[in-house]
Amino acid sequence: MFLLLGVLQTILAARVFFRMAKTSGGRLVEAVDQPSSARITILLPVLNEATRIANCLEGLVAQPEEVAEILVVDGGSTDTTRSIAEIYHSRDHRVRWIDASPAESRWIGKAWNLNFGLARSNPASQWVLCIDADVRVSPKLSRSMLSHAARTGVSTFSVATSQHLSGPSEALIHPSLLTTLVYRFGQPGHPCRNPHQVQGNGQCFFSRRETLLGAQAFAAARSSLCEDITIVRRLVERGETVGFYETEGLADVSMYSDWRETWENWPRSLPMRDQYFGWRQSLGLLEVLFVQGLPLPMLILALHEASRRLLAVNALLLALRVGVLFGTARAYDRRPWSYWLSPLCDFPVAIRLIQSALSRRHSWRGRSYVRKSAGMFEPKESC
Repeated sequence: MFLLLGVLQTILAARVFFRMAKTSGGRLVEAVDQPSSARITILLPVLNEATRIANCLEGLVAQPEEVAEILVVDGGSTDTTRSIAEIYHSRDHRVRWIDASPAESRWIGKAWNLNFGLARSNPASQWVLCIDADVRVSPKLSRSMLSHAARTGVSTFSVATSQHLSGPSEALIHPSLLTTLVYRFGQPGHPCRNPHQVQGNGQCFFSRRETLLGAQAFAAARSSLCEDITIVRRLVERGETVGFYETEGLADVSMYSDWRETWENWPRSLPMRDQYFGWRQSLGLLEVLFVQGLPLPMLILALHEASRRLLAVNALLLALRVGVLFGTARAYDRRPWSYWLSPLCDFPVAIRLIQSALSRRHSWRGRSYVRKSAGMFEPKESC
């Protein structure tokens, strides 16, 4: 039994080691302020974002003339989201509130908002920048994205936003969840043409308008609970090169208000269960379990059973985990002391992701979704 576990860990660990080595030395989206003749449409999909949208819009209206319009695409807010958007419209006429409600019955909200907004965007804008309402951006963001596209030749990419943690409790869980991405996809900073290895972050996503329209990228995610990943998988499937990069402080986010929201909501999308999900993605979840989640409990077991081989394997895997912990530290603007204890949560996080991947029912934003054939999700009321 111990021998089999050790062999499985070794095989899966070799895959993770190779992936991390292969993706080391990535590029950044550098902060620049060089004017461009290009024009950008910003799509800001919202639903009851009154507590967060003002901070987001402050950064968006500070963007220079390259941003031609800022479309606040509302899926049916019942709070003061619209009135806040209209206040910003009075300050900057580029801000425009668009009523996208009600969404078609078989669409999931955010993908619907993005598709709805794209169809109503100005054709004179060659570029589209998608921003979530919980993101705060630097005034240099738009020019930096244009510069990065010109410098690298990668015209579709997203960025790894800097993370704000609510406190010590979330600092135990969030880094462990973030590390599951590093183990499965490697380090950011590279373009990708493999639909099984491509990364995307819908919080800050940039692409050519014609690319999104030609691939019907947002429509491809209409039944996905991980719409950002489905969008980039669709684009790579259609031959597009897609990048994922860190930045020089261009965008930061407070994803959740506390550890409970983090635990309940982020694992909904992290397994990346969509129509492209297959054995490779399942293997990635096993890598999270055996290489990230099990080393600490297995090390304790190896000490108890005096198994030197098992002890050596898991000591090495724990060393890898500590290295990743230091590496992901730059993703957080402030790190409570409990950040350094987050590997203690690796095993329950791995189980949580697998449980979420296997679950057929999920809830989000007051709606329930059921997984149907081919990894597609549908609102419960339409099943």
